Amino acid sequence: MPVARRTFLKRSAAVAVGAGLSGSLPLILKSRPVAPSDTVRIGAIGINGMGWTNVRSHLKLPSVEIAAICDVDSSVLERRAKELAEMQDTKATLHTDFRELLDTKDIDAVIVATPDHWHSLMAMMACEAGKDVYLEKPLANSIAECSMITQAADHFNRVMQIGQWQRSGPHWDEAMAFVQSGKLGNVRTAKAWAYQGWMKNIPVREDAPVPAGVDYDMWLGPAPSRAFNPNRFHFNFRWFWDYAGGLMTDWGVHLIDMVLYGMEAIAPRAVLSAGGPFAYPEGGMETPDTQQAVFEYDGFTMLWEHAAGIDNGPYGRNHGVAFIGNQGTLVVDRRGWLVIPEGEKMEAVPFTPATDNGLDLHTKNFVECIKSREAPACPPETAWLAAVNAHMGNIAFKTGRKVYWDHSKQSFKGDDEANALIQPHFREPWAPPKISQQE
Repeated sequence: MPVARRTFLKRSAAVAVGAGLSGSLPLILKSRPVAPSDTVRIGAIGINGMGWTNVRSHLKLPSVEIAAICDVDSSVLERRAKELAEMQDTKATLHTDFRELLDTKDIDAVIVATPDHWHSLMAMMACEAGKDVYLEKPLANSIAECSMITQAADHFNRVMQIGQWQRSGPHWDEAMAFVQSGKLGNVRTAKAWAYQGWMKNIPVREDAPVPAGVDYDMWLGPAPSRAFNPNRFHFNFRWFWDYAGGLMTDWGVHLIDMVLYGMEAIAPRAVLSAGGPFAYPEGGMETPDTQQAVFEYDGFTMLWEHAAGIDNGPYGRNHGVAFIGNQGTLVVDRRGWLVIPEGEKMEAVPFTPATDNGLDLHTKNFVECIKSREAPACPPETAWLAAVNAHMGNIAFKTGRKVYWDHSKQSFKGDDEANALIQPHFREPWAPPKISQQE
């Protein structure tokens, strides 16, 4: 059965089944008696941080074998190879060039968990190579790249799951169903936020020699050429515009996605944003450590905010989404959800704790969809919505003014500066695969 695509807001039947599964999945075991014909062989590209978390989650499924791992840092690659040997009996091949991994014929799918600036090219090249893809969020590092990935998955008929794993969490589904029930009354505002107390100051550091065993040119890939700086490498890449979009696209796509889901919205009419290095004025990050954005949709507004170094966000939560209606307010985060009534207008809904492991359900859903060829819980069409909204927030921040979006044209109205930020600029020789237009 071909992959069901162009499902922008509608969840597939496979998703509904996956959302009802128990969050208690089996522990990682070396002995997994599965017939070779039922085994899904996966390669993982980018295995230092979240990529390894994704590997571990996939390995909780008896039918999964990690057949290859890839990283440009040989010390990371060697460390993960040793850890992987403790998790499965079969030996994975090791690569520092992802193209070698993609050329491996007996790999069914790949996990791509590199810095964001690599997402689009690797995902598209994986599709071209006939691999299904589990792609870390955000979908891509620019608005245009989001559309390119979506087109590639469609063109090559690949299953692609984006790592916005709230889409597989039953308690998120329950909360969104309550929002859509009308019990909150007219929802005039939604809030989404990420207050991240673990984020400490990153002091300014001088450029330095490339660490031994690191293929730095490959790490840069399509990003602009520049001297190595330890601040910009590994985890902290996300605070530099060349490679990512800060907390807006890191946490933002997770939570903005839930606003779009609950409100059945697609794109705003206009966005404005402000912020800066207000937590750490002398720090080394390029992206703002403190930022607010206002998104205007038909009938409601969304307020996004993030803050580094503190945890006491709205409603006493360090992350979450709130839907503010005339009758009451629903608040939901990864721990659970509740409803706060507006006076006597409705009954309160006490805190309902989450009992699921959203990531494990998400990877399970991906593997099931590899076999069924159904659309996964978060296909690129869905992730495209959240990523484009988040990128619009950053574009409004960069321009320093309110920007107006024309969704039919996928561009900003009368704003050359904002429109120039829609397109990526790939460093040669990197370029996306040629894809013909689909009817």
